[in-house]
Amino acid sequence: MIDLFNYHRRTSSVVHVGALDMGGNNPVRIQSMTTTNTNDTEACVAQAERIINAGGELVRLTTQGRREAENLKNISAKLRTDGFDTPLAADVHFNPDVADVAALYAEKVRINPGNYVDPARQFIKKEYSDEEYAEELERIEDRFVPFLNICKANHRAIRIGVNHGSLSDRIRNRYGDTPEGIVESCMEFLRICKKEHFDDVVISIKASNTVVMVRSVRLLVEQLDEADMHYPLHLGVTEAGEGEDGRIKSAVGIGALLADGIGDTIRVSLSEAPEAEIPVARHLVDYIGRKDNHLLIPGTPAKDFDWLRPNRHTTKAVENIGGNHVPVVVTTQQITQKEASPNPSSRRGTDAPKADYIYVGKEMPEHPEPGQDYILDFDAYMQLSQSPFPTGEGRGEAGESTACFPIFPVTAMPFVGMVQASLKFLVLEFGTPAEEYLACLKSHPEVVVVCMGNHQNRLGEQRALVHEMMNAGVNNPVIFAQMYQLDDKEEFQLEAAADMGALMMDGLTDGIWLMNQGSISYDEIEDTAFGILQAARLRTTRTEYISCPGCGRTLYDLQETIAKIREATGELKGLKIGIMGCIVNGPGEMADADYGYVGAGLKRVSLYRGQTCVEKNIPEEEAVDHLLSLIHNDKAKVNS
Repeated sequence: MIDLFNYHRRTSSVVHVGALDMGGNNPVRIQSMTTTNTNDTEACVAQAERIINAGGELVRLTTQGRREAENLKNISAKLRTDGFDTPLAADVHFNPDVADVAALYAEKVRINPGNYVDPARQFIKKEYSDEEYAEELERIEDRFVPFLNICKANHRAIRIGVNHGSLSDRIRNRYGDTPEGIVESCMEFLRICKKEHFDDVVISIKASNTVVMVRSVRLLVEQLDEADMHYPLHLGVTEAGEGEDGRIKSAVGIGALLADGIGDTIRVSLSEAPEAEIPVARHLVDYIGRKDNHLLIPGTPAKDFDWLRPNRHTTKAVENIGGNHVPVVVTTQQITQKEASPNPSSRRGTDAPKADYIYVGKEMPEHPEPGQDYILDFDAYMQLSQSPFPTGEGRGEAGESTACFPIFPVTAMPFVGMVQASLKFLVLEFGTPAEEYLACLKSHPEVVVVCMGNHQNRLGEQRALVHEMMNAGVNNPVIFAQMYQLDDKEEFQLEAAADMGALMMDGLTDGIWLMNQGSISYDEIEDTAFGILQAARLRTTRTEYISCPGCGRTLYDLQETIAKIREATGELKGLKIGIMGCIVNGPGEMADADYGYVGAGLKRVSLYRGQTCVEKNIPEEEAVDHLLSLIHNDKAKVNS
């Protein structure tokens, strides 16, 4: 059972992958996947060596056919000649015969339950009787056991790798497109492994939707425990994208699970050169690893909290915080000179999201931004009775006026009742005497809690405070404040996303406040906060690109295409656009995307509206224009 408040690595069995051991007390292993044609030995070896030199401990290659599977022998031989003993993993879809061949040459073989025996999903609806379903499972076992025997004979490991985007029609019809269905797709194969006493198994459940990914893995862990299975887990957010968005999205999903001690190997799937994934994965693993051996946090789980199927914690709205409102963003802008007043509209483009609240310490800017709300230290706030703008009497309609609201440190809690304001902020940490702060919150429903954490395991400490509030029946909204001392923007983004991941997945987040004592700019901190909320599907403020990292199956220039699509669609707020190198996960992983751009063949692309293909085999050079026309035509129909 997961301890919500104290970090412990999940106990898993040890799996041998060539010279590399995974699981048990071994470190969390880092891996990546080549994007080169697996028939091109030199290109694959060169890219694999770049991955290894960057710190990759396992290299995966796509093996879409027997020819590619057989060439793994040459790739492996060349790597060994060059002095590398890093194990190789073969990535197999649709063809179990290819998996049999790959097991002769690769130390590990990944198969996808959604298409190992089942045909490519057609999104058809069919009712399966219990007898028909049992026959399908028997068919899987008949084909899967010979593969396991080949792996046993050659001392190979396997990965049962479930992708949300490629669930079989059989699973979807019986369980729906749900975490339960995703987990069952995996368990069907694991039961066969256990029956056959095949133990060198690693499991992965991946999705481009971080909420689906985290909830599915949590549910899988519970079912593994119930079945007395302890296989190591591979973590990843598939089709995470590129650049900052891809890093933040990966850190939210992977970080949420690593922070609960789940995960024995990870891959950060970025639409970039595969070696660029390694430093990102390494930083995530090292950062979460700092929680180990921390001081005990004596938290008590809330009786109504469900870690497996969390709903948003019920809070009473205060102004635009809590209740059914999307989580707010708070940022810090200390005013040192009145001429340096923060001006969100001048700091960035007018279409960029701006923080809902700006904390300005003890002094309001000389020229407050119209419609912008500010947070002021309570003692300075009390001196603003003659202020030309509202001081907590309510803002009116959004954008009409500027307002400021007081914030109280815990030592100033006695003053909360002495200040008149429609919204007040109170900074709390776990360990504050409960009888004092709970009485204050019950008496003052207008108070929003700013939950801080300075513990080695800040997730556990922040969870403990909110669970203490829940157990006491207190429903004040909660904003999580995270403090850093970093100068590197990427490190800041990864750590903030990882720290917020589980809190958002738990449904506890009414707002996010990122603070940093370093050289990272106000804009970058603000953008990171919005990016984190979007990665957790809590607040959409810009176009989301669900793009795969590419592999040997990709038949067009993925990075160049992503850049073109971003440039052409960046101003279209709120859209989700899937950009997929091939059909393996295309329509399925784009389940909640508005539009999809999917590789259909050599320099050929098919376009999707949702999961429906609307244009097939478009020449690559015309495909982006066709995508834009599709989007604009749909928009025109809606507006007409």
